[in-house]
Amino acid sequence: MAKAYLVGSGIASLSAAAFLIRDGGFAGSDIVILEEQGREGGSLDAAGSPETGYTMRGGRMFEIHFDCTYNLLRSIPSLDNPAVSVTDDTFAFHKDFAWDDHARLIDAAGEPIDAHSMGFSERDRLELVKCVATPEQMLDGKRITDCFSPEFFTTNFWWMWCTTFAFEPWHSAIEFRRYLNRFVHLFKTFDSMSGIYRTKYNQFDSIVRPMLKWLTDQGVTIRLGTSVTDVRLAGGKALTAEALTVTSGGKTEEIPVGARDLVMITNGSMTADSTLGSTDTAAVLDTSGSSGAWKLWRTLAAKRPGLGKPEVFDTSIKDSTWESFTVTTKDPTFFTEMQKFSGSEAGKGGLITFKDSNWLMTVVLNHQPHFREQPSDTFVWWGYALFPDKPGNHVKKPMSACTGSEILQEALSHLKIDNRDQILKNSIVIPALMPYITSQFLVRSHGDRPDVVPAGSTNLAFIGQYAEVPDDVVFTVEYSVRTAQVAVATLLGLDTAPQPVYKGSHNPKVLIEALETLHRSGNKAPASATS
Repeated sequence: MAKAYLVGSGIASLSAAAFLIRDGGFAGSDIVILEEQGREGGSLDAAGSPETGYTMRGGRMFEIHFDCTYNLLRSIPSLDNPAVSVTDDTFAFHKDFAWDDHARLIDAAGEPIDAHSMGFSERDRLELVKCVATPEQMLDGKRITDCFSPEFFTTNFWWMWCTTFAFEPWHSAIEFRRYLNRFVHLFKTFDSMSGIYRTKYNQFDSIVRPMLKWLTDQGVTIRLGTSVTDVRLAGGKALTAEALTVTSGGKTEEIPVGARDLVMITNGSMTADSTLGSTDTAAVLDTSGSSGAWKLWRTLAAKRPGLGKPEVFDTSIKDSTWESFTVTTKDPTFFTEMQKFSGSEAGKGGLITFKDSNWLMTVVLNHQPHFREQPSDTFVWWGYALFPDKPGNHVKKPMSACTGSEILQEALSHLKIDNRDQILKNSIVIPALMPYITSQFLVRSHGDRPDVVPAGSTNLAFIGQYAEVPDDVVFTVEYSVRTAQVAVATLLGLDTAPQPVYKGSHNPKVLIEALETLHRSGNKAPASATS
């Protein structure tokens, strides 16, 4: 029987394993996942306890047209109710806890502003339309700042767009254009964020854990603490993997790959070399180790052309770093104050961005419990900032040099809420510094990412955020799942390849609504601090 070796245990590999079983007829016992870390899930991570504090490096957002993700998760039973799929669980949660953001943007005085208007000048509108209409090939090597005047980056639209999707002005114009086209149907409700879907719990608990249970029940083997350092390729023009070099427990072995076996590699990692701080210590940047995902990609790319250019994505740390933080408390004061301030109950308010923050900080009040085993007397919320290298407005040093307590102090200083000292005293704050978190957005050209199944490949595929999928957008769960579905369908010659990426711009109604949004003035009343 053919075997499949999947390098990495993030959502791309877990999805590939599921597609191999569901669509490809593989037995779970013939699938091996090789993971260098001591835990599965890749970037969809979340862990901790009420005593030590919970932590999650990020929180992924979804929307109605994540077709590959929902297709996959319809096959995975929910942990809460195995009679219901993870997809149905997610849709039911959205129905009950849809976002309706009344305080999307906060000004320097700590007041919610009217974000219903995008704040565009006619020049901004023309530049936006021009960017959307420009052929992608003409944006090779260009930054977003190459396509827009400085005033564009002071609009409500930019503040909401960049903090929703984590774009920096110096990021790739190609990726920005893809996002504009991919999510044009969300323009109409962008200030309220009502088109955004979230999972019931953090994504590790809501997606990774159910997938792990389903896969291991099928007999899939997951080898933790196992690093793949090389792939031996056969000679000749075809791209064929013949063996994997694997290191585990200080020992190195070679795993032969048969002619009918498959190898799928998660090349690169956006959360590689992440470091955590604590309430009393700052997270310290350290890229000296460099993860196996990057090392393996560099090793493969050096062997032959057509396998991408990892150096485009992993050598500009200052352009791809930002910092998040997770707050754990048994004191409900912050949640009470924020619900009063924002006009939304926890789980329904969406993102809250301090637009005049030097760090450009955003916070979100999650639905509770946000962790599956989280006690009812414990509350968890999350935030992040795009400019951790700048001094804070109130704490006069870079976020990256701040302890968790100092980060929370800065966040509270941007809000017009009471009992700040009490909130600060009763909170555990864990910062997470991530040097490659937006590396997939860095300025690139065509060919810098390898195709999912490179030309001439007989059994080797690349999956995850650094493989190329035309039209779709990185930094989404959907992108990773799509790469997995493409890899399985292509290598096995199946007719289960995913449907084309949804393009709202081909829908006249969506286009009209988007154009109306670009021109609308502010007429939606913002929430007051006492609502």
